[in-house]
Amino acid sequence: MKVSVELTYTPLKDDYEPHIIAFIKALRTSEFKVLKNPLSTQVYGNYNKLMPFLQAEIQKAFSDVDIAILNMKIVKTDRSDYEPHF
Repeated sequence: MKVSVELTYTPLKDDYEPHIIAFIKALRTSEFKVLKNPLSTQVYGNYNKLMPFLQAEIQKAFSDVDIAILNMKIVKTDRSDYEPHF
């Protein structure tokens, strides 16, 4: 089953930016399609492969900071080719 996952990682510390960049770079090195915008990062792929990968990367990201928030949305379809029509 194909899914689209939107992630927003927010370390709650003064030097948050290097942690966000490291998280996005780790996502980019994967086999999955990764797109980003100023507010979130989208990852697209097969659910059974993508979720264990994300679980491991989120655990790594969380281990580097004391407090962090990660918002995640999962859509049951591959929306990577979405083009707005307005």
